[in-house]
Amino acid sequence: MKFVLIDRITALEPGRRLVATKALTLAEEYLADHFPTFPVMPGVMMLEAMVQSAAWLVRATMDFSASLVTLEEAKNVTYKSFVAPGRTLELRIDAVRIEPRGSEFRGVGVCGEREMVKAQMRLRHANLADRDPSLAELDRTLVQQARRLFSLLGGATFVPAAAGV
Repeated sequence: MKFVLIDRITALEPGRRLVATKALTLAEEYLADHFPTFPVMPGVMMLEAMVQSAAWLVRATMDFSASLVTLEEAKNVTYKSFVAPGRTLELRIDAVRIEPRGSEFRGVGVCGEREMVKAQMRLRHANLADRDPSLAELDRTLVQQARRLFSLLGGATFVPAAAGV
């Protein structure tokens, strides 16, 4: 993932919900272009932060059994306001269903208690070795990297066994 849009996992109930935060600062490269005189977090980045949060919930729930967790569909996405530098976006993700190959979530992003973005998301989970068994080692490497990042984000506080590398 090019941009890690989660700073901290602050609550996690595997199979049910996850809360994470993203503190927006002027150091974010994309703010130079969005917009030069009025920097705000692009809507697609707010959505991506929710997708990344939902993906962590999938990984924690499924004990990191899938090396890839990707967005399949986002629907009913609504943006209510701008997130400016100096604000913290709290991402609240609720699982609708989590199954071996796919999952569905409802998510909302808030600053304080003000809703900034909300969406329904469907994610797909897979391993590269499902299509090409010679890629099993790459799957193991991706899972190991994900476990490390999960631990750095604070996820291991809620699911200690998931941090095992």
